Amino acid sequence: MAQPILLPCDGCGQLADPQHIARRLQRLAWATRYRPVHIQALLLGGIAPKLDSNFLYAPHTLFQGEAGTILHAAQIFTEGKSPEIVLAEFQKLGLMLTHILECPLEDGVSAAQARELLEKQLPSTVARIRRSFKPKRLLLISADLQQLADKLH
Repeated sequence: MAQPILLPCDGCGQLADPQHIARRLQRLAWATRYRPVHIQALLLGGIAPKLDSNFLYAPHTLFQGEAGTILHAAQIFTEGKSPEIVLAEFQKLGLMLTHILECPLEDGVSAAQARELLEKQLPSTVARIRRSFKPKRLLLISADLQQLADKLH
């Protein structure tokens, strides 16, 4: 059996197989569906969650982990609502969530390697924030970004 060709992912900088790229594109499509026209506040996380149930924009999610925390902080209640209604409320507030590393870390990536990936992806994320998102405010929501905060000014 042929070994798959690994190429750097433009969303996280990790060497990626075709499944990794497909998963990134799927998450990007989910997030784009609920992107506000005018972003009042861009919530910036460090590393995208591994589980889809923790990824805010995943369909059929139970809004656990990071997703649940963000919705709780935004005072959006999920009980008795479909994911589409919850995400529409988030969108109407002008909120958008993105991560510097748009993909979860592959197994075996150390904390030092994760920090290196964050630093490497930061310039492209800043460019995307300025050129595409153009938010009124930028809110850092991840402890991973504490050491990179001054580079985001």
